[in-house]
Amino acid sequence: MTAYIIRRLLLLPLILLGVTFIVFSMIQSLGPDKLLAAYVNPNMLDKLTPEQMDALKEKYGLNDFFVVRYVKWLSNTLRGDLGWSLVGKEPVKDALLRRLPYTVELALYAIFPVVFVGIWLGVKAAVHRGKFLDHFIRIFAVVGWSFPDFVFGLLVLMIFYSILNWLPPGNLSMWAEEVIKSPEFHRYTKLVTIDALLNGRLDIFWDGLKHLIGPIITLSWLWWAYLLRITRSSMLEVLNKEYVRTARAKGLPEDVVINKHARRNALIPVTTVAGGMIIGLFSGTVIVETVFNRTGVGSFTAQAALQLDYASVMASALFFSTILVVGNLIIDILYALIDPRIRLG
Repeated sequence: MTAYIIRRLLLLPLILLGVTFIVFSMIQSLGPDKLLAAYVNPNMLDKLTPEQMDALKEKYGLNDFFVVRYVKWLSNTLRGDLGWSLVGKEPVKDALLRRLPYTVELALYAIFPVVFVGIWLGVKAAVHRGKFLDHFIRIFAVVGWSFPDFVFGLLVLMIFYSILNWLPPGNLSMWAEEVIKSPEFHRYTKLVTIDALLNGRLDIFWDGLKHLIGPIITLSWLWWAYLLRITRSSMLEVLNKEYVRTARAKGLPEDVVINKHARRNALIPVTTVAGGMIIGLFSGTVIVETVFNRTGVGSFTAQAALQLDYASVMASALFFSTILVVGNLIIDILYALIDPRIRLG
């Protein structure tokens, strides 16, 4: 196992280097004039003379040979200099770091209901194949998978915010925002609910949780539909295997057959899907964050794309790629833990 993990870790820098090269190549195709907005506050560009613009292009190496520009950009990126964000009106690094805790907090709270409940529903549907519970879950999956996420999110807002006034959009209520910005409130982790508990403010914790429940319901409903279908199909295939029939013929309790012999082997394809979902949660859910007006990385990227904020788009693409590569590495390691035969591959 250790050798397998080391081999995978050794590949990680090469993969990330390839990702940075592709991201840089795409953005550089825009040309020096448009790329200047990625390094200088765009409000200042209109006030610059042609000579000053040429000087800035020279300063940032926008007229240099492609490879030279890539090395300079990579060097700046490794030092944390990602350029100026038009959307955030501050350096890109600061804009991303300011929004990342809201995305991470939503991802942490959403993992359990999205992934584990989805797998549980799929197992229940397979075990009760052809019965009422199976039919009910399958109809639920079809309806959920057919629903556009932005429509379901708006439906959640209409019912739980407009009508019942239970689950407001945004990150926090205005009074709570003022409290967490006050010097008396210490931001230990930058995660609102956890910091609220560490500061002994249950009212802030409850307010932050209320703002998370709507996005979590939306993500859960839509992603359960896909995950439970994958889990059900995988479980049905495993339940028909000879070793499962042998386990039942030996008189083992049904719970032992399902949980020890069937479910673990059925989790291999499910791990791929569930891992992809978790990666998606941590890299920012663009539509859900936008619908619920959460200032996370996903909504930041959407605004950057709409406003042609090249520096932010490039940094966001790099961020998503890094999360994806690292997440896939973790999934590969989980494969080896679930199925020892993969270690020899």
